[in-house]
Amino acid sequence: MNFTLDPEDAAFQAEMRTLIRDLLPEGIARRGRRGFHATHDDIRDWMRILNARGLAATHWPVEHGGTDWSPLRKHLFQVELRAAGAPVPDQAALELVGPVIYTFGDAGQKARYLPEILNGDTFWCQGFSEPNAGSDLASLKTSAVRDGDHYVVNGQKTWTSEAHKADMMFALVRTDADARPQAGISFLLIDMKSPGVSVRPIYTINEGLSVNEVFFDNVRVPVENLVGEENRGWGYAKFLLTNERTMSAETPHTAFDLAMVKDIARRELRDGRPLIEDPLFAARLARFEIELMALQAAVYRVLHMAEDDPALNATASVLKLRGSELRQRIADLAVEALGDHGLAVFPDVEGQDNMDVLAPVPPAPDHAAGWLSRAMFRRATTIYGGANEIQRTIVAKSVLGL
Repeated sequence: MNFTLDPEDAAFQAEMRTLIRDLLPEGIARRGRRGFHATHDDIRDWMRILNARGLAATHWPVEHGGTDWSPLRKHLFQVELRAAGAPVPDQAALELVGPVIYTFGDAGQKARYLPEILNGDTFWCQGFSEPNAGSDLASLKTSAVRDGDHYVVNGQKTWTSEAHKADMMFALVRTDADARPQAGISFLLIDMKSPGVSVRPIYTINEGLSVNEVFFDNVRVPVENLVGEENRGWGYAKFLLTNERTMSAETPHTAFDLAMVKDIARRELRDGRPLIEDPLFAARLARFEIELMALQAAVYRVLHMAEDDPALNATASVLKLRGSELRQRIADLAVEALGDHGLAVFPDVEGQDNMDVLAPVPPAPDHAAGWLSRAMFRRATTIYGGANEIQRTIVAKSVLGL
């Protein structure tokens, strides 16, 4: 593989870099560069700015509002978004349920939901994991029983990211209790404002709120909200999870984090010299750069693989494994590089919308903000999107034949 961009792609990347920095409001960029979760308003406003230029979902097909860019250019656009400190858009909508709807949904679902997703008008959450069905989704218990023109949903989902902000949930529900586990599951779109839906926050170790428990008590969902065919949801979920695990490589985010670690190492002093001049620390940075380059090469491979390639699922699992572990290690390195300043959990002084009370800001340089919180949150990267132990099992079966 040639790792050097050809002149046209390099020019495209430079053009996108300038465009994004011109479009991105400074307040939103500042919060993004500090590594905090973007506020609901930031995400909505940024998605509307992008959508006005046809850039909200560059990876979608043109007929649904995307672009005809090459896989490489779509990836380069994501790299520049992250480098500018742009908020991560509603990934549950853009990366997960959106492609399921335009691939398997009916005309009415496409007309109703896709424009709202592109414009940031509707936020989504993913209702897959349950208390006893995390990576092993086939054992899920949440039921949906047909009653005339509605399904009646009962059960519970957990670790549901951004459910406290979401307007809609895409959920896996059991519609045939007598079928084998994978055969009795359907893919249902649920309005989070429906009577009987309740959300309970789960505060994580970094003192933030991003995940929740969601309970369903006789929630009535119109049959028209069923995506595809009843009891075929497992296949749609496999399609979605391949996208999620490719997304979980998160190379643009990791590249941004690595650049920030370098900046920290230039600012922090050890024995009167910048840390980045320390040979041992510089060698560790170089190792991370090499690992990131290798991961990016693997991402390019997946982007160019055919959708029916039998190696796609296993390759996506490898990306998830390596990407999640690398994100953890780089965040840990940043905390280490900050020395004593790395011990402070910084509040989002810009007014994160999931915090009721802002804690005092610790006495530390601005470049230390958020890193311990980020490192603690990164402990989840090897769990969400399918635990890494499950990914290793997939690789063992699909690649090694074990």
